[in-house]
Amino acid sequence: MDTETAQATERESARDPYEKAPRAVAEAEAAADSATRSAEHVTELAAPAHRAYRLIEDVERWPLLFAPCIWSRELERTGDVQRIRLWALIGHEVKSWTSRRVLDPVTHRIDFAQEVPAPPITAMAGHWRFDDATPDAPGRLELGHRWTTTGGEFAADRIAGALDTNSTVEIGAIRSWAERAQEPDELILSFSDEETVAGPAGEVYDFLYRADLWPRRLPHVAQLDLETDPPTDATAGAEVQTLDMDTSAADGTTHSTQSVRLCFAGERIVYKQTTPPRGLLAHSGEWIISGGPDGTRVTARHTVALDPDAIEGVFGAAITLPEARAKVRDIIGGNSRGTLRAARRHLEGEGAGDA
Repeated sequence: MDTETAQATERESARDPYEKAPRAVAEAEAAADSATRSAEHVTELAAPAHRAYRLIEDVERWPLLFAPCIWSRELERTGDVQRIRLWALIGHEVKSWTSRRVLDPVTHRIDFAQEVPAPPITAMAGHWRFDDATPDAPGRLELGHRWTTTGGEFAADRIAGALDTNSTVEIGAIRSWAERAQEPDELILSFSDEETVAGPAGEVYDFLYRADLWPRRLPHVAQLDLETDPPTDATAGAEVQTLDMDTSAADGTTHSTQSVRLCFAGERIVYKQTTPPRGLLAHSGEWIISGGPDGTRVTARHTVALDPDAIEGVFGAAITLPEARAKVRDIIGGNSRGTLRAARRHLEGEGAGDA
């Protein structure tokens, strides 16, 4: 058997993420009181299939692509089999779950299954499929689901309605990104800044966690409202904060944004601006706290997606994408660097009175 045939056989044998977990299937069926339902959402795709496929394969960019997604991580990957964890807004609540995915870059298909679905769902699996246009048919994007639930027909109908709404939005987002004139890498950029603080990691974390004190501690924060919900199993141990913040720019203007933050005590704070500022399609990031030989190292990471239709209105006529990228990096990075310097001054004694 040649290598290509062997790989194709392996992909086919792994096609259903539930196939190698019969116990999970049996438990799901025993818990369900609804018949298995299924749905497919399809749209035409005026872009190469491989371009749309890569958007779904790169799960760590999902917070930029999908409005409800707050954070996404690849946990492990062996060949074309991958485990991921997602945190997303479901209604007004943050939920987290893990999924197993089987990637097939040859046929541009990804199969997935949630490992431990959140009630009332007892089993959830599905697939993404992307087809190139042919002389006889346009390109095609398909998102399919199959699932079971407990809680009666009302719960089953509610999940079906939510899936219909979310799937329509998701295929629309992927189609929009895949069909843009610009490549995703032209609009998306990631960058980070670091600061070492001569203080305990717990106190550094607390400075970033206590965002309610930022208007007194950070000159670029004009006003901030903060709500905090305690960690639960549904959030995979993360406290959830919602911030409504007014930020002052160098030109004297004020920008209002809303963010959702996932707080992992003493380790990191992950966030996504659910209402990003003008000029951006999306913005997510994280504060990472780690020990070092000279104190506590704090890293501010950002990933942003530029809005090509708005950058001239924000940054001036005839600005190029590389120039806009540089400006965004300077503005957002400048705010983060200011926050890091303020944390260092506060914890090293220069601003202890502002607590």
